Amino acid sequence: MKFVAFERAKQGTGASRRLRISGKTPGIVYGGDSQPQLIELDHNALWHALKKEAFHSSVLEMDVAGSVSKVLLRDVQYHPFKQLVQHVDFQRVDARTRLHAKVPLHFKGEEESEAVKLNHNLVNHVMTELEVNCLPADLPEFLEVDLSGLTSNATITVKDIKLPKGVKFVPHGNKVNPVVVSAVAPRVEEEAAPAAEGAAAAAEAAPGAKPAAKPAAKKK
Repeated sequence: MKFVAFERAKQGTGASRRLRISGKTPGIVYGGDSQPQLIELDHNALWHALKKEAFHSSVLEMDVAGSVSKVLLRDVQYHPFKQLVQHVDFQRVDARTRLHAKVPLHFKGEEESEAVKLNHNLVNHVMTELEVNCLPADLPEFLEVDLSGLTSNATITVKDIKLPKGVKFVPHGNKVNPVVVSAVAPRVEEEAAPAAEGAAAAAEAAPGAKPAAKPAAKKK
């Protein structure tokens, strides 16, 4: 995926604010053997590009003044309530250096699975992306997870996902094989016991209860 950026000469809060007013978004490119480079992008073009999944998870081609380099999107800063991108960060990619990137998961076959079709399980997508380590050329745009074989109360973990050649999962802490999807059977509510009917049953429910005493007769 290719996009166009422009060199940015000025930096600072005031310069960035003026850029945004003119319909531009400030950014920076870092990494590799070169010094960090200040750039600016057309805001509307960037806004539409950010809606595409591939812009977040694949190696991009950045064209600056006719010079094309490969980069990864690393950070996006949005305005708290306006539809405005305030800043973007890109990292240069070296074809010979392995990189870390988050790859989205695409799920299929859920409705055809035994867990859903026969047992009416609720399927929880515990993870929606995986962090992987690979060479830029091996970075997948997404990873497909087939849920058609999911059974009642079963789980699918990272080791159940077939990763492309050269792609390795990056674990965090002790979670070397975290759960990606879990199927949970619906809860069966217990039927409430029928309530006792009639005054007689109510009286039996409280054994030992004495009848109310009659008022004493007045002496003449």
